[in-house]
Amino acid sequence: MPATVVIGAQWGDEGKGKVTDLLAAKSDVVVRYQGGNNAGHTIVRDGETFQLHLIPSGILYPEKMCCIGNGVVIDPHILFGEMEALHKRGVSTENLRVSGNAHLIMPYHLLLDGAWEKQLGKFQIGTTRRGIGPCYIDKYARLGIRVQDLLDEEILRRKIGAALEEKNWLLEQRYGIGVMDPAQVTEEYLAYRQRFEPYIADVSLLVNQALDEGKQALFEGAQGTLLDVDFGTYPFVTSSNPIAGGACAGAGVGPTRIDHVVGVAKAYTTRVGEGPFPTELFDADGEAMCEVGHEFGTTTGRKRRCGWLDLLALKYAVRVSGITHLAITKLDVLTGFPTIKVCTRYQAGEAVHTEFPLRQTDFHHARPLYEELPGWTEEIRECETWTDLPQTAREYVQYIADFTKTRVKFIAVGPGRDETIILPRSIGRGGAV
Repeated sequence: MPATVVIGAQWGDEGKGKVTDLLAAKSDVVVRYQGGNNAGHTIVRDGETFQLHLIPSGILYPEKMCCIGNGVVIDPHILFGEMEALHKRGVSTENLRVSGNAHLIMPYHLLLDGAWEKQLGKFQIGTTRRGIGPCYIDKYARLGIRVQDLLDEEILRRKIGAALEEKNWLLEQRYGIGVMDPAQVTEEYLAYRQRFEPYIADVSLLVNQALDEGKQALFEGAQGTLLDVDFGTYPFVTSSNPIAGGACAGAGVGPTRIDHVVGVAKAYTTRVGEGPFPTELFDADGEAMCEVGHEFGTTTGRKRRCGWLDLLALKYAVRVSGITHLAITKLDVLTGFPTIKVCTRYQAGEAVHTEFPLRQTDFHHARPLYEELPGWTEEIRECETWTDLPQTAREYVQYIADFTKTRVKFIAVGPGRDETIILPRSIGRGGAV
């Protein structure tokens, strides 16, 4: 049962698209299992850059089946816009399948997302205002509209009418935005039915059948562990479960079918939006990371906050997702730093934490305690093997593996697909290659 999950091991934006693209080459099925178009994966292949928001990274391989699982929330306008953009570049989407159980982002979700965030004022969470949170709220309140509802006009009209009874009161009475016409919204979404029909499928069945036949399945999540609604830095989190366990619920596969979990982490740490970030830098080092690493969001274009690698947070991600292999990305961005710091403990008041703290307050007030490691000045983007890397770069990667008690399998030394060192034997737990 060869199945692998790729997750973000930090606050998202770790380079999951590149790692998924690499692993998709040897997979038969690629499944996106949670989140919405509030996240994006960037893939650089043969000098071309592809930015994907809903469609799985495997779409660039015409022979692979690509699935959007039931755990994803879909804005039809964004999905079909993304498909059209791919078609213009000669990329087929005939191999795409969309779960009939996936929920649809509705126009009122977008309005409510913006209104809620505005109301929070200085306590804003920093959402992308793309309707993701309100859509998940309706899903769990059992007011959601699913992809399969497009196939039954009577059900669709009834569900939209029921949802708008509540939403229109909020939109008009609480936020002063005005009401939406249920009939108009229904007609707008019925217009998507013909476009959706060729792609709607029972994704859970397709994936499990593929696994039964001995095929390789790859599950990709959006965002990262520290944005998980249960295990992230709540309330500054996303509305779903990016951790590896989310693949089971979001794609309809049992946990016994997962063989490997690849955690993707930058060689430093970044975060977009609001929320605590103990290792954040406000100096020239942070600006250098941002500039050299081109740290701007794929979806929003927002500047990312940058800081030294937080190893306590990375060890936490290894624990909650059962990460079996690490992929370290953007190692080249650290070239030129004479000294590289890594956070190995937190100071919160009188307490020193050697594990990710349970209490939200402790993390919000955590001060990073660092270890310092020697840097390197050699350019590494031409490195193709482990031994090509400078000795101090190898020691840095080894330190990460040893601290997190896991194995490093991939090291990205540049944004291109071919600028990745794939280790013949993982380092960590068994020594260096």
